[in-house]
Amino acid sequence: MSHFVEVILPLALDKTFTYQVSETEYKYIKPGMRIAVPFGKSKMYTALAIETHQNPPTLYEAKEIHQILDENAIVNEVQLKHWQWIASYYMCSIGEVYRAALPSGFLLESETVISLKQGELVDEKTLTDDEFLVFEALQYQSSLKVNDVVSILNKKNVLPLLQKLIDKSVVSLQEEIHESYKPKLVKYIKLHENFSTDERLNELLNSIKAEKQKELLLGYFQLHVSEKKPISAKQLIDFTSSNSSVLKKLIEKEVFEEYHLIQDRTDFNEVENAKDLTLSQSQQKALDEIKNHFTTKDICLLHGVTSSGKTEIYSKLIQETMQTGKQILFLLPEIALTTQLVSRLRKFFGNKVAVFHSKYNNNERVEVWNQVLQNSPKAQVVIGARSAMFLPFSELGLVIVDEEHEQNFKQTDPAPRYHARDAVTVLAKFHQAKVLLGSATPSLETYYNVENQKYALVELFERYNNTPLPEVILVDLKDSYFRKRMNGHFSDTLIEEITTALTLGEQVILFQNRRGYAPLLECMTCGHIPQCPNCDVSLTYHKFKNQLRCHYCGHSIAKPTHCHQCSSVDLTTKGFGTEQIELELATLFPNKKIQRMDQDTTRGKFGYDKIIDKFQNREVDILVGTQMLAKGLDFDNVSLVGILNADNMLYFPDFRAFERSYQMMAQVSGRAGRADKRGKVVIQTYNPNHNTIQQVTHNNYIGMFKEQLYERQIFKYPPFFKLIKITLRHKEYEKVKESSMWLYQVLSQQLKMPVLGPEEPAVSKIRNEYIRTIVIKIPDSVSLQGTKKTIQKVLNSFDVISQYRSVKLVVNVDFG
Repeated sequence: MSHFVEVILPLALDKTFTYQVSETEYKYIKPGMRIAVPFGKSKMYTALAIETHQNPPTLYEAKEIHQILDENAIVNEVQLKHWQWIASYYMCSIGEVYRAALPSGFLLESETVISLKQGELVDEKTLTDDEFLVFEALQYQSSLKVNDVVSILNKKNVLPLLQKLIDKSVVSLQEEIHESYKPKLVKYIKLHENFSTDERLNELLNSIKAEKQKELLLGYFQLHVSEKKPISAKQLIDFTSSNSSVLKKLIEKEVFEEYHLIQDRTDFNEVENAKDLTLSQSQQKALDEIKNHFTTKDICLLHGVTSSGKTEIYSKLIQETMQTGKQILFLLPEIALTTQLVSRLRKFFGNKVAVFHSKYNNNERVEVWNQVLQNSPKAQVVIGARSAMFLPFSELGLVIVDEEHEQNFKQTDPAPRYHARDAVTVLAKFHQAKVLLGSATPSLETYYNVENQKYALVELFERYNNTPLPEVILVDLKDSYFRKRMNGHFSDTLIEEITTALTLGEQVILFQNRRGYAPLLECMTCGHIPQCPNCDVSLTYHKFKNQLRCHYCGHSIAKPTHCHQCSSVDLTTKGFGTEQIELELATLFPNKKIQRMDQDTTRGKFGYDKIIDKFQNREVDILVGTQMLAKGLDFDNVSLVGILNADNMLYFPDFRAFERSYQMMAQVSGRAGRADKRGKVVIQTYNPNHNTIQQVTHNNYIGMFKEQLYERQIFKYPPFFKLIKITLRHKEYEKVKESSMWLYQVLSQQLKMPVLGPEEPAVSKIRNEYIRTIVIKIPDSVSLQGTKKTIQKVLNSFDVISQYRSVKLVVNVDFG
């Protein structure tokens, strides 16, 4: 009787695959273990076992597996169930979910390895010089990787040469799986055992003449007495302000011994005892209401104004959940936020907080994964961006989604294009865990669920310490320009307010939702604007690098000295971004420290941390930034927030534009006046009477909610209709046009609901591919699952048409 294992491959393939295993392997393999399997002609992949059975596949001959990679399952049943739900709801393949869910340190890559062919006599005269170098290298080591050959020959393209060696039967190729995760080793120092007695120690101290070596040795004793734990080499060098060469000499003299310990990359030593959290009266009332609602409902929305102390309420809930031994997942929309929150939670929970997001490297992510899998106390609370939802929780008790309205919770590329807030509520249901959504400006969909009694609601409209909400000052830009009351992009009012705040030693945040210096460069003679050759957009000017850059594909050119069209030198920039604001501030306030926070300045792993720390420590007076600033950051010395152009966001071609603008402005405003002083917000706009701007001024969330809900119902948008967007891309314009038309017609015939399109989006060409979109609006009264099945059938038939096979299709459920 044959034995088989069913596996998922980390590829965009809908189905699972069957492989043959021996009886011993069959008994050993458990669902959730990784298995290296051959796929295609010569590729090797890390597959995930989901079940073992004895039914041979009917359409193909089952291959044998290569090897089992795990001793225990690294993925649990609840995760697999959740992955199936994501694949089905977001209309993507289970393979894509598997690839997104596992840290890539777990997905072993297959690398080509070259070794000498066994039992072959090689005539060395027939080899060229380069071929002989490879042959000679293989005499000294059993195998080489392609990269090794590249460095031996100092040539990039070595594949043709390797092909010739294969043809001459000199070498053979084999696919070898390599494990990319290595534990982090830390060097520790201890005194050599020869000096265990006091006499020997005195002799040692007298024998050392070099001053620096003596200092290092004395520093070691000081640390040894105070620390009572192993002393790392780095710690000793930092403590004594010495360097590694001094330490090396002492090791050579056998005064010190070095040894290595595997260190947890995600271990943090600032353990403080769980402090007692004291809540204000209104916070305590909100907490009691939340706990009360959790007895009847699983999901609760905490609608609290900015700076009302939501984090303290979360911390108290976490503390109570931890006492039950359950795990807690805390999701944040932006990596920048984790920095501040982690330090706040560590004060309460010490070393029980783990962090998981994309700026962590592979090894760190693998470690957190293993800690959660083993239900380790080090990862009882996991804070992370949306991908933290995929960790292998077994005892999940509480999920907190902070700033739940944020669009960053929606994954755009690659698949699965899930919305973390919605997907995590399903995960919590599988675990029978409670979900707390928190926001000062909840999304329309969430608040609609509250109105429909689906979610519970707790309101907290009192700021911590009863600090009043900031005063909002509107500046009419039309009027200011007309009366010549502008200095660059700053109105007199804003400059006065900044000056006052800085004089009082307070800090200022300025918000402009555009990075770079200016969105475009225009020739004043012929009107030509440099465009990206690969995309349908103008190039953004970045002054610091003196280049024009495409924000879609990354294409860049040096800033031209004359117009490419008519050779005129009269070039000017239009619009403004964060770089330009930073430079204008430097001329207006030359003695003040100004820092910019946008995608260009926060590239590295600790990019956010550095800027936030500087601002927190008051080393920066004015912080200029994009929407990163709007997300729940907490600075107690900020008294003024300036929004330089509120209209940028309002007139955006998106049905959520007004809702997003309200959220963005309310959130940015919330950064002002968070301690005991009332803050100010200056909003510069060409349209001060716009409904949304007036709603922000009066902090009227309900007014915005009702107005937007009314419009959404009329125009058939969420929460009354579900949206699915299908995007088609191809390098040929005609092919996209023709294929999108075919798809639209078939969908219109099959579905009895609004199908819009095929539409050219605002940016209709990206990376040399033309784009068309089709939007399907599914009413609440129709079965969502049934409609998706129909759409999937149409997409499958589209794939079968040979001339359309090269057109890329992307399905985005609940987009925006």
